[in-house]
Amino acid sequence: SSEQTDGLQRDQFPAYVENWTKEQVHQWLLQHVNVYSKYAIRLQEEDVSGDCLVCFKKQDLLDLEVKSGPAVKILSNLRQLSKDQEPTLQPIPHNEQKEAPNPIQPEVSVAQTVASDPAEPFNTTEFQPIRESKLEGKDTMDTAQLMTDHYESNGAVRVTVDVLREINQCERANQLENTMGKTTNVKMNLNNEFAFSCSKYSTVKNKYTLHCLLNYSFILLLIQKKEANQGEKLKNLLTCGGNSLDNYDNMIIVVNKSSPEQVQYLKFLNKLKLFCVLDFDPDSNTQVGLCHSYRESRWANLHTPSQYQGQIDSVIKNLNLYKQTSWVFCNGRHDLEGDSNKELNYWNWLRKSCSDVEQLVSFICNPEVFLHGRSLIMFLLLSPVDSEKDPICDTYKAFMNTYEKWKELIQEKLDFDIDPQSVYELSLSEVNGTVLALRPFSESSERLLPSSDSSFVVLKNKDEDLLTALDILCLNQCENIYEDKSPEFNDKRTKVEEEFYRGGKVKWWNFFFCDKDKQKPFIKRDKYENLKRMIRSELRESKEMCVLLNLFHNPGCGGTTLAMHVMWDLRKEIRCAVLKDNSLPMTEVAVQVVKLMKLENEKPCQNPYKLCNCIPQTVVSHSNINVDKAQSCKVIILNCVRSQNPKDSYRRHNPSQYITASLSPEEQNEFEKKLNELRETHDTPENFYSFMIMKSNFDKKYIDDLVHNTLENFDFSSKNAKLFSFLALLNSYVAESEISRSLLYEGIRILHSSIASACLEEFERSHSLKHWSCQKRFMDSIQQMLIARQQKKDGVVREPFSPLIDKIHSEQGRQTVQQIFVKASTRFEKSLSIPQALARYLYIKEHDFPEALKWAEKAKNIKANPYTFDTIGQIHKSNLKSNNDRGKQETSCNPEDLNTNIKIASNAITAFKKAQELADSEEEPEEEPEEEPEEKAVDESDDFPQKSYHVQGYVGVLEIAFLVFEILSRLPFFDQSDPMKKMYFQRFLKKAIPITSVYKEDNERNNIYEEIIKEHERFLQNLKAEVKETFELLDSFFTYMKGRYPEFQRKISSLFKHYVSLFCNTPKEMKKEQQNNPNLNLKINIEEQRLFLEKNQADTFEIERITECYAYLQKQHHQLNDKKQKTKETINCILSNIVLYLLKPNSKHVKSIDSLSDLLSTTLQDVGLRYPFPDPYYLALLLFWPRTTEEDTEIATYVTAIRNSTRKYLTPLFQKRSTVAHLYLGKEKGLKRLVSKPQLDENFKKMHRETLAQLWRNGDIFKDKTIINRLQRVRGSIEQGEVFANYGKLKIPVRPALVHRVSGGFSTEKVSFYLGFAIKGPIAYDIQYEN
Repeated sequence: SSEQTDGLQRDQFPAYVENWTKEQVHQWLLQHVNVYSKYAIRLQEEDVSGDCLVCFKKQDLLDLEVKSGPAVKILSNLRQLSKDQEPTLQPIPHNEQKEAPNPIQPEVSVAQTVASDPAEPFNTTEFQPIRESKLEGKDTMDTAQLMTDHYESNGAVRVTVDVLREINQCERANQLENTMGKTTNVKMNLNNEFAFSCSKYSTVKNKYTLHCLLNYSFILLLIQKKEANQGEKLKNLLTCGGNSLDNYDNMIIVVNKSSPEQVQYLKFLNKLKLFCVLDFDPDSNTQVGLCHSYRESRWANLHTPSQYQGQIDSVIKNLNLYKQTSWVFCNGRHDLEGDSNKELNYWNWLRKSCSDVEQLVSFICNPEVFLHGRSLIMFLLLSPVDSEKDPICDTYKAFMNTYEKWKELIQEKLDFDIDPQSVYELSLSEVNGTVLALRPFSESSERLLPSSDSSFVVLKNKDEDLLTALDILCLNQCENIYEDKSPEFNDKRTKVEEEFYRGGKVKWWNFFFCDKDKQKPFIKRDKYENLKRMIRSELRESKEMCVLLNLFHNPGCGGTTLAMHVMWDLRKEIRCAVLKDNSLPMTEVAVQVVKLMKLENEKPCQNPYKLCNCIPQTVVSHSNINVDKAQSCKVIILNCVRSQNPKDSYRRHNPSQYITASLSPEEQNEFEKKLNELRETHDTPENFYSFMIMKSNFDKKYIDDLVHNTLENFDFSSKNAKLFSFLALLNSYVAESEISRSLLYEGIRILHSSIASACLEEFERSHSLKHWSCQKRFMDSIQQMLIARQQKKDGVVREPFSPLIDKIHSEQGRQTVQQIFVKASTRFEKSLSIPQALARYLYIKEHDFPEALKWAEKAKNIKANPYTFDTIGQIHKSNLKSNNDRGKQETSCNPEDLNTNIKIASNAITAFKKAQELADSEEEPEEEPEEEPEEKAVDESDDFPQKSYHVQGYVGVLEIAFLVFEILSRLPFFDQSDPMKKMYFQRFLKKAIPITSVYKEDNERNNIYEEIIKEHERFLQNLKAEVKETFELLDSFFTYMKGRYPEFQRKISSLFKHYVSLFCNTPKEMKKEQQNNPNLNLKINIEEQRLFLEKNQADTFEIERITECYAYLQKQHHQLNDKKQKTKETINCILSNIVLYLLKPNSKHVKSIDSLSDLLSTTLQDVGLRYPFPDPYYLALLLFWPRTTEEDTEIATYVTAIRNSTRKYLTPLFQKRSTVAHLYLGKEKGLKRLVSKPQLDENFKKMHRETLAQLWRNGDIFKDKTIINRLQRVRGSIEQGEVFANYGKLKIPVRPALVHRVSGGFSTEKVSFYLGFAIKGPIAYDIQYEN
């Protein structure tokens, strides 16, 4: 019967069993049956007493979720009771629990409830109660400690359980019992493993323990039991069951205060891929802190939580996330001064900082931050958390809130509970050793670079951290990570080969594995030896500091792979790197290249160096970079350029090399051989389509057949079909495009562009699916597809439109093109590139100027920048050119056309002026101009943004003006072939006569012309003067600005010749113009005299005379009513005194610094902070700059004032040029503290002038002992990328002389520097980080 099988009759049990309470049943199950506590608790929750238990059958236990094995065991032990003596049941000690489920978080504590009335002791315990007086004023954590001291650990738990039951909190009592015997951390992994490892360092046992943070308001449990094999468990959690830490792409550490003794055991942090560290130790960056220790060998940017607020992309860019570790100080930073850096108590932290930390956690947990790979979050509690009122508890709670959402998602998707994954009870030294034993750190992992005389140097982790733009190839790349021929080695090789031959980018691993198996080498293309030989030839023979070698190649034919193959084989003799971040300014890239050249070398290396640039850019001049002029020190930029005609491009550029989508017979044999090799290690290498396409010699029939067979049974009515068709379109026109992982679980892309193109053809052939019908919102890629412009065949300039637009235009015409742009503009409402590109299409292809203008205005309304206004100007210019060309062909002129053309010209000039004005005021424009300088780099496919608008607005104004001059010159009374009429033309434009005074035949047409010109007379007569002023400005620009602008210079030179022919008939007229402007002529003469004095180094006698004159004028100021004149003369008086002191300090005409300071103070009160010229504020810097102990609150306002005034005073065109400091801050007092540049140069009389200039340019001048002894080093800080001089609480903004000395990442750093004074404000030289 079932009863005989599954259970027993009631009369078969001893009588005492039926009298058991449910608690006694619970005790029997744990102490005698030895089942897991969760089963005993489950029966207790169901009120199973003895009389119930004797009725149980196996199915009854299974219904209570007791597993089959324990159910049989319970029934078997129950039968045995009739044969044995009555068992002894005891209260359950804490350490006898067999298992505890995950910690549960009650909402309330039981503090104070342990105080019991002596008359009513607890029935189930033999413990003496704690006096109530001892519990007064105690919080929950204090109560917990008191209970632990009074009852010891096991007793404290037992008392707490009894108290909970006494107050009818039985469920909570059961939950607490459930946690006894084992404590778990929480581990959670983003992308299915949002991981936490929560531990606490016990000061009692020197072991890791865990605060059982029961909603941060329960008791502290000190763990007594150690789980077996914790080291193996830690290893498995960190490696996902493997032997390498490579499973995690990013790690986040949350840590509280550490002790100096602990820091030595935290070296393993240096080896981890740390995304960020949330540090609650304000002393972490002091000499004994964890952050300071980390930064001794690795680089980390020092941040605050508030810096993580804003747009995700902006935060990532500003803080250098992913590139460098972000160390976030979450509660003060004591190595910095100021109240804002002090540690806060819990309540102040909660009020002032908690929200910033919560937003930081929210940022870290945002799926958009970690789109790729796995991420691990670890809590390291290195000091006791003695109260729930601790900032790290709130941080833990913030992570847990996010964790609960992820947990639900993970359990829903994967049916996987991640709570049991935990580690505890390992000492810090055990943790440190366990992590360091994991690959890739278990072997020697020092990365080596070649150096002089066939020697090697170590590439330090910290140096590599700082070279964020470069992927450095070391001579021992990939070595000592996997044991040769081990299963891991073979698995890695198989995976790497499969990814590459399927169409992925080549990795250094590919070359490494081929080198390991000499019988299966990497395929050498025919051009391999040629390219290698060309590089070595340039290294030996070229005298250039930087050499650009172009490698032209068809897309998808292996150009980049060839370049990297050559690099791999040269890595032991040449320092090699790939440019991995082309978002950085080229100047910063150049600086990093130079740092790579000079690593571990005090002197110039005798070995040559090479930079392989796989992202096409034009070569940057290194003339201003600190590179010693040793002939063997060179940088070779191998510029891989996609081209539709590589051979033609190769012929036009020297030195260069090319590779095409056509294999030689030898190469075909190599590919056939490689296929046979792949068959030995891969199941179906024929499915490596990228490899097979090349093996087939890019056979179109093979590609078409492949695509046709693949798509033969494809359901083109499905959403997947639409997605795939869009992806094919995307890959055909946008290089390396993909659908984002934020939209799908896995990123998707077609592995070869030829497959994508064949797919499109198959769609059109078999399914009548046209290019333009595949539209879907994938922001970045679709915009690139519409606006990305490729290089023309001549290799000089780019096509005006993207390949997709060109194709649709040629096949389907304007209507379809405009329809696509209109839809795209509706979809991308905030993108100005779409309407701007449509405007360009309409005026260039269709000559529909009104419609083009409408779309250009739309782009400008989205964002007014130099390029949106430039587009408007270009449309007007093209319209005016078109009208002018048509006018040349017509025999008679329509007066109304003149009116229209003048209005167009006026609008064009307004647009170009606005474009130039915006260009002069902004740092880095975002869009590109309509017409680009010839030397501009050409990107592979992107619409590469130009870094500066330069002077295109001025050029546009000139072009419009000369078009107007040409239109006017065709009027019958301005005919240039008639000398008299030409004279009237010139005099009218020079404002010598009005239009009414110009002789003309009296007829209706001429009268209409006259009326039209009278309406626009002011505009027309201002043109000639405006043209002249613009020529003068551009002449200064090309004279003083660094850089080459050949296109502009040729264009402007041509226009100037035209100007001379129009307005300057003879040399006498030029002189006459000077004579007609005596004031201008006087200024010119004065300037010539000043230049003469400067060249001849005017003696101190002249300076004394000037100073004496100004002193006299000062005495006469009471008679002068002109306030501006007074101010100017006072400023000049002070300045002349300073100059005289520097040249002749003992002169009797030099006033004391107190007199000069009083004079300047009065002047500053008169002019305030809005004086249009920087002179008074410049003097304030010289005379009022604070001393070491001063905290002058006014000096920072003068720095702001001088910056504001220079924006108005200095020509906007020159604002971005670096200004030179003529005076420096010295160590003396008074005027002696001002040290001039000539005084410093006196120490280098014997040095060649160009050598000295180079020392000043690169900052090495400040390493000379005479300079160090003369100048005062100023303490300061860098915050948010800005440099400050610090005097106590006073922070004075200064500009860095060399921007690259300020590391990226917006790290808050303590620095020191020398100070120079320039007309734009104070400048920091030789910035040195304190650590």
